Amino acid sequence: MRRILLSMIVLIFLASPILAKNIVYVAQIKGQITSYTYDQFDRYITIAEQDNAEAIIIELDTPGGRADAMMNIVQRIQQSKIPVIIYVYPPGASAASAGTYIALGSHLIAMAPGTSIGACRPILGYSQNGSIIEAPPKITNYFIAYIKSLAQESGRNATIAEEFITKDLSLTPEEALKYGVIEVVARDINELLKKSNGMKTKIPVNGRYVTLNFTNVEVRYLAPSFKDKLISYITDPNVAYLLLTLGIWALIIGFLTPGWHVPETVGAIMIILAIIGFGYFGYNSAGILLIIVAMLFFIAEALTPTFGLFTVAGLITFIIGGILLFGGGEEYLVRKEVFSQLRILIITVGAILAAFFAFGMAAVIRAHKKKARTGKEEMIGLIGTVVEELNPEGMIKVRGELWKARSKFNGKIEKGEKVRVVDMDGLTLIVVRERKEGGEK
Repeated sequence: MRRILLSMIVLIFLASPILAKNIVYVAQIKGQITSYTYDQFDRYITIAEQDNAEAIIIELDTPGGRADAMMNIVQRIQQSKIPVIIYVYPPGASAASAGTYIALGSHLIAMAPGTSIGACRPILGYSQNGSIIEAPPKITNYFIAYIKSLAQESGRNATIAEEFITKDLSLTPEEALKYGVIEVVARDINELLKKSNGMKTKIPVNGRYVTLNFTNVEVRYLAPSFKDKLISYITDPNVAYLLLTLGIWALIIGFLTPGWHVPETVGAIMIILAIIGFGYFGYNSAGILLIIVAMLFFIAEALTPTFGLFTVAGLITFIIGGILLFGGGEEYLVRKEVFSQLRILIITVGAILAAFFAFGMAAVIRAHKKKARTGKEEMIGLIGTVVEELNPEGMIKVRGELWKARSKFNGKIEKGEKVRVVDMDGLTLIVVRERKEGGEK
């Protein structure tokens, strides 16, 4: 019996490595390369590292973007504890400009049929007529050296890499494979895993070259969060530029039509979204910026009541700012379960702040704006009761105090009648009979 049990334990022990599956994560990144893109790369790679995955595959489709963000992404890939595979996908996608550098800095490059890679001459931007502003030779030479070093480090074709800049060369998957720029051409993830199984990484992982083991794989997909989708939309250069233009026009209209406040509010929000869309911020910085703008909207509502317009604008920007700051889904700052509760808290806090500034703070500010009333100013307008007949002088009670009073029109006012203070003569109150309902005196 003992022998049978011992044999079963040995079999289970030997079979456990076979039954255990290698985890491979797959994530998608589309659009302009910005600081937000770096945040996405960092988040996806961190999740895969924490699960000790065999590799992470990034499906990349980009026309290029910011050089500083691109270089940060390359550094994050090369510091990764697991292999990072760049897969230019789906068909029709491209890894152009900054995307080419990112691919060459990865541990393995794959492309789907119908995609392209290359054409990464650095530019400074676009002029007002839409023409490209070329980078000076100093900058161009720097990036030539940078892309060649990436290619040489990974054993890829450095000559072709240089021509990506000097000749604006672009390659099809077949050409890129032929010239030693990429390692795999695959139609989908399954084919990519099959073809790359047993390959060694082109650059070291943790100081050593890793042989990819995709024989028994569990593929896990990382879906983009709401903030990823929002940012990918507004970071489109056309959308960001349109938001900026419309925002400026809205501000001009607002200044020409003072008192309405709608154009200024909409314009301010558009300009803030445009600034965020230009990619100068990461998710956290953009979130903090929106929260600061929300506070300014709340304060503006308190100082210049707009019947809730600034309050609504502040609430919206506060909620979006909170989402960008803390993220959602498989985020590195908070877990999905925590974020579900945090999202409710963000909305609740935003509503409380909006109500406080719209009503509480506005009332406090209005109270402070009122001039202090003392002496004569304090007494005029108060209602009192005659306690000693005014003929024309007598006594009245105002706010529980007895005052000497005189009828303004020298008429008799009987005891018990209501009077209103209209003036003062020293310490004598000048009063008139308070009007009764129906207009009688």
